[in-house]
Amino acid sequence: MAGTTANQLIREFQEHFETGIVPAVYRAPGRVNLIGEHTDYNDGLVLPTALEMACYAAVAPAQHGLLRVFAKDLNQSREWPVATLGELRQSHDWSDYIIGVVQQLLIDGYETRSCDLYITSEVPVGSGLSSSAALEVASALAFLDGRPLDRLELARLCQRAEVQFVGMPCGIMDQYTSIFGQQGSAIEIDCRNLQYELVALPQDVRILAVNTMVKHELSSSAYRERVAECGAAVEAIGVVNQSVTSLRDVSPAYFGQIQDSLPVIPRKRARHIVTENERVLDFATAARSGDLAEMGRLFIASHRSLQYDFEVSCEELDFLVDTAIKMDGVYGSRMTGGGFGGCTVNLVAPGAVQTFHDGIVKAYQKRYQIEPVFYECNPSPGAGRL
Repeated sequence: MAGTTANQLIREFQEHFETGIVPAVYRAPGRVNLIGEHTDYNDGLVLPTALEMACYAAVAPAQHGLLRVFAKDLNQSREWPVATLGELRQSHDWSDYIIGVVQQLLIDGYETRSCDLYITSEVPVGSGLSSSAALEVASALAFLDGRPLDRLELARLCQRAEVQFVGMPCGIMDQYTSIFGQQGSAIEIDCRNLQYELVALPQDVRILAVNTMVKHELSSSAYRERVAECGAAVEAIGVVNQSVTSLRDVSPAYFGQIQDSLPVIPRKRARHIVTENERVLDFATAARSGDLAEMGRLFIASHRSLQYDFEVSCEELDFLVDTAIKMDGVYGSRMTGGGFGGCTVNLVAPGAVQTFHDGIVKAYQKRYQIEPVFYECNPSPGAGRL
């Protein structure tokens, strides 16, 4: 659905809801995280870009007293009386992301008015490209519909919706990137102070995500386990150093001194976070100087850390990475997102893109009888009204 326009969504909205009202249309992009995986909920550093692929929400006020939502891509509708929105509980489906946002807006004092909402998205679900945050941000903008809310507060609100209503203990990276994304640049986000710096990427490289087209059931439970295991590492380090309140407080040098005192699993999880924060800084430096070889090396090091220390990769992701890094014109490859499926992200020379595509398709189909899907990741602007 790339190339979605406001006029197209307006027509679809009017046809579906059988109205002549012209809705407002909002866009919120997905994201690809270049490096800095699982560091955001540890107050760490991340380096994502917003994507051209986005979630779109068309909204118009109504007089029927309901919140009516239509999800085009699923061909599913939901509706609730506006008066009951604050009392709703989880449905364990896509609508939870919308109701979570509604309830956070109500808590913050924003009245939710009766309206019709039409949702469609280009961000593939389960890909690790943050379809959920794109839906949250697009929905929040639609419900606000011009009412002011600071961009950082909007990111926090959408994160709270996912943590408190959906029940996923995520960091803020996905929502933040969807809102603060910049055309042509990655953003290095400090998840402790929630400031960011632009990181210009070299012009002579293409960023390609490759979707494994699998998502293992372990993904959701293992994410919660990793959050808990990182907390256990902080607790163990805090016994000997009370100034450590998150893994962000631990430098590589200090970790080297105290790692033997930690239980095996928390030690491995902490080692990934501590070294990954350093890789983000090093990657930003390499990107600014155009050092593609170093950027690629850091990609591979990040993947190995996620594979062996954080243990959130899977056979299909490892196969794609191992296949990619043997190919001419590929500087580096790593898994991106929560893990256990979803996408790899790859740094590829412009002249090698077709060879990379053909080689990956052939190898992956031969091994798994699945055709992977490719996405060109062009750094794009953050959320707003079309």
